[in-house]
Amino acid sequence: MSEAINKAVLVSTQVAIMDQLPETGIPARSPLSQHVKTASRTSPENPGVYLWESALKTHLALRGDANNADFAKGVEAATGLVLPEAMRSNHNSDWALSWIAPDEWLLTGPGDQALAMETALREQLDGHYAVINVGGGQTLVRLAGARARSVLMKSCPYDVHDHNFPVGKVVTTVLAKSQATIRRVGDDDWELVVRRSFADYIWRWLVDASQEYRLSLNPPPKSASTNRSSRTEASPVEN
Repeated sequence: MSEAINKAVLVSTQVAIMDQLPETGIPARSPLSQHVKTASRTSPENPGVYLWESALKTHLALRGDANNADFAKGVEAATGLVLPEAMRSNHNSDWALSWIAPDEWLLTGPGDQALAMETALREQLDGHYAVINVGGGQTLVRLAGARARSVLMKSCPYDVHDHNFPVGKVVTTVLAKSQATIRRVGDDDWELVVRRSFADYIWRWLVDASQEYRLSLNPPPKSASTNRSSRTEASPVEN
């Protein structure tokens, strides 16, 4: 096929964009809904670990050339976030953009904004790129509290010490006998992106690993989360 024909095919190709929430009020069940529903809502005194699911969020996998200035500008125009460098993440009040691979990032945010954000990205981007809604295949598990890092230290082989894992860093690593993409949101606040098929296993693992630290299956009160950093970037660190 000639180059001219190839370009014509590319220009005429239409991308099918599906609104996965066409109506409001439709019941939805997150991967960990049963655990959350049946869990005790009573928190121990002075919990050392808080564990909860940040359920039914938008998850968009974004692929493109990080060295392409137009691609980077398009992402920033649509999301309001600068394209993060390797093993980094940027966030604002609603959205977080995390580096996954040299040509891939994960954008997470409000669950009812998937179509609007995907549309905005496609309007701003051009050329060779991909935007894929992967929210049906994964979920966000949050881990916070003074002993949250202790739970991670005995759950994954990656060094999560401050000198190697500052606020804003993100890595994909082994977690128990599965894997997770771990992002440090604040000093004592971590976010884990886990596959839907392993969510039950990872949740049970984290519950068991957190027992010695007085586990609460609730988000921390605002007063306990004042140490969370609002920074969207941190200084470079060694891998």
